[in-house]
Amino acid sequence: MNVTPLELVSLSVFVFICMAAIAPLLASRQKFLISIAFLCSSFSSAIALLAGILSVKSGVAGMMALPIGLPELPFYLRLDPLSGFFVTVVSALGLFVSIYSPGYVKGFLGHRSIVSLVVFYCLFMAGMLMVLVADDAYSFMVSWELMAASSFFLVTFEDEHGQNRRAAFIYLLIAHIGAVLILLSFGVMAGFASGFESFNGYTFSSMRSSGISPLWASVAFLLAFFGFAAKAGVIPLHVWLPEAHPVAPSNVSALMSGVMLKTAIYGIMRVTFDILHVSSWWWGGLVLILGLISAAMGILFALMQVDIKRLLAYSSVENIGIILICLGLSMIFTSFNMSALAALAMIAGLYHVLNHAMFKGLLFMGAGSILHATHERNMESMGGLIHKMPWTAPLFLIGCLSISALPPFNGFVSEWLAFQTFLLSPTLPSALLNVLIPLGAAILALTAALSARCFVKVYGVTFLGNWRGAHNKQVHEADWTMRIGMILAAAACLGLGVLPSYVIGWMDVIPEGLVNAAVQAESPYGWLWITPVAAERASYSAPLVFLGILSVVGAAYVLFHARKTAIRRGPVWDCGFEKITNRMQYNSTSFAMPLRRVFGFLFSIKETVRANGNPNVSMMFQDRYIYHLKLRDRIWYNCYKPVSELSFWFSRKVGKLQHGRIQIYLLYSFVTLIVLLMFS
Repeated sequence: MNVTPLELVSLSVFVFICMAAIAPLLASRQKFLISIAFLCSSFSSAIALLAGILSVKSGVAGMMALPIGLPELPFYLRLDPLSGFFVTVVSALGLFVSIYSPGYVKGFLGHRSIVSLVVFYCLFMAGMLMVLVADDAYSFMVSWELMAASSFFLVTFEDEHGQNRRAAFIYLLIAHIGAVLILLSFGVMAGFASGFESFNGYTFSSMRSSGISPLWASVAFLLAFFGFAAKAGVIPLHVWLPEAHPVAPSNVSALMSGVMLKTAIYGIMRVTFDILHVSSWWWGGLVLILGLISAAMGILFALMQVDIKRLLAYSSVENIGIILICLGLSMIFTSFNMSALAALAMIAGLYHVLNHAMFKGLLFMGAGSILHATHERNMESMGGLIHKMPWTAPLFLIGCLSISALPPFNGFVSEWLAFQTFLLSPTLPSALLNVLIPLGAAILALTAALSARCFVKVYGVTFLGNWRGAHNKQVHEADWTMRIGMILAAAACLGLGVLPSYVIGWMDVIPEGLVNAAVQAESPYGWLWITPVAAERASYSAPLVFLGILSVVGAAYVLFHARKTAIRRGPVWDCGFEKITNRMQYNSTSFAMPLRRVFGFLFSIKETVRANGNPNVSMMFQDRYIYHLKLRDRIWYNCYKPVSELSFWFSRKVGKLQHGRIQIYLLYSFVTLIVLLMFS
C-alpha cells in the first residue's frame, strides 16, 4: 500500500495528540511516562522527517480535506516542497530533542509532576506540524494558537518563580498581537478572493488566484510580515524572546529557538512568495533592513549577557536576522526579475534555517546538560567544565564552531552563500538599494566576527580555566540519552557542512517553484564543489577543506604526541605573582568590556564600584571591591515599559469604579440602559 508524505505527517500529528491524551492516565507512573512519551515522540518525529524529505525530493504537492472543522469550514491540508522542507527541519530537531529529553526530564522527578510537560510538549510538536501543512486560514490559525498556547504552558512549567510567569505573560501577549495581525492579513486576502460572499476565499488556493490590487497586496504583506515577525523575534518585536527561552526547560528552549521561530519564517515565505507573489522591491528592502538590524543588535545583546541561556536566546535574534537578510535579497531580486540571484538568496536563507535549527538545538541541549549538572546558568559561576564533562565539552564546541560560521561546519556554508549573493549583486535601478546592499554586506561581516567573539567567550568562560563558583560542586556528565541527542545534532552540523552539494540539490526544487529558477549546486568538477553561479566566479569544496583540516590536525597530533617528551606540562605563568586565585580569571563581564565601551550607546548601562572593607582605610588599600553592572534593553524601557505602566495606571483608575456596594452597581446598569435607549 502506497502512503503519501502528507498521510505520514497526519499520522505523526495523530500520534502526538494521542500521547498528549494518554499522559494524564499515567500520572502515577512518572518514570514510565517519561520513557513511553519520548519514545513515541521520537517515533512520530521520525515519521514526519521521512515525509518531509520525500516531499521535497518528489517536488509534488499533496492535498487533502479533513471534515473536522466547523460546518462548511473543513481543514484543508497541503504538503508541497516549501512546507515539506520546514517539516523536515521541525521533525529532525524534534527527533534529536526527543531522544535527549528523558535524561533531562528525569531531573524533575521528586520535585514536580511532569505530566503537564509531556502533554504540552506533544501538543507543541503537533501544533508546529499542523501549521506547516495547513492550506487555509482557518486551520492555520487554529494550529497557530495550539502552538502558542502549548508553548505558553511549557514556559510556565516551573511556575513557582515570578520571573517565569512574567516571561510567559509577555510571550503570550506579543504572540496574540502577532496572531491578530496575521488574521487581518488573511482577511484582506480572503476578501479579494471571495468578495466576502462565501467562505471559499479562506483557502490559500483561492487567495493565490485572487486579483488583489497592489495597494491591498502591500497592506496584506505588512500585516502578515509584522505578525510573523512578532513570533520570530525580529527587533523591535523581540522583547519576549530573551525572557521566555531562558526560563523554559532546556529541551523546550531547544525547540522554541531551533524550530518554533522557523514557523514564522515559513509564514513569511508562504505569504510573500507563494500567495501574494512579490510585486514591489520595497517589500524586500524592509525585510533586509530589519534583518540587518536584528542580526547586528542581536549579537551585541548576546555578547553582554552572563546567563548562558539568555545569551543563546539573543543569538537566535541574530540568526533570524541573517535569514531575513537572505529573504529580503531574494524578494528584491524577484521584483527586478533576477531569478538566478533570487534563487541563490533563497537557498542561502533556507540553508541557514536548517543550519540554525541544528546548531542552536545542540547549544541549548548543551546548556541543558550544564544546567542539569551544575544547577547554574550564570557563566560567572562556572569554569573548568571540560574536565568534569568530557562528552558535553567537545559537542558544545562543535555547536560554537558551527554558529561562528567556521569551516568545515554547517554555519560556514549558509553564510558563504549569503556573501556570494551580496558580492554577485549587479547594479540595481534604485539608488537606495545600491547603497543598502554593500552596507548590508559589511554589517553581515561584522555580525559574523562578533558571533565568533561571542562564542569564544561562551566556551572559554564555561569550559576552560578553573571553577569560579563559591564552592566546587560535584559536577557530573550528562547521561547517555542526553549525549546521544547532542551527538546526533553535532553529526548533522558536520554533515551539512561537509556535503552541502547534496543538500542544496535536494532543496533546489523550492526556489524553482517560487521564483522560477534553481541553483546549480554541482559544479563541472562534480559533487566535491558548489558553484552558486559559475565556477570562474566562486566555488567552495567543503569535502576538500574538511580533509585539509583533518590532515593538519593529524599532523600536529603525530608531531606533538609521537614522543612522550615533546610536551611538557607546567604551571600557568603568573607574572611573578604567586597567589593567583580562580577569581583572577577573565569572566563573562570582563570579556565583553571592550565592546561594551564601543557600543555602549546602544544600551542602558549602569556600573557601580564600592569598597567593602574598613571605612577608615584609603580607597586604594581596601581588601575587597564590589562591582555591579546593570545592562538594560533600551527598546524595552523606551517603547514597551511606558505602555505597560500606562495600562497599569489606567487599570488602577478603572478599578476605583468597584466600590463593593450593590446600589452603585445597579446605578451603573441604570445609567447604561438610559444611554442605550437615548441612542437606539
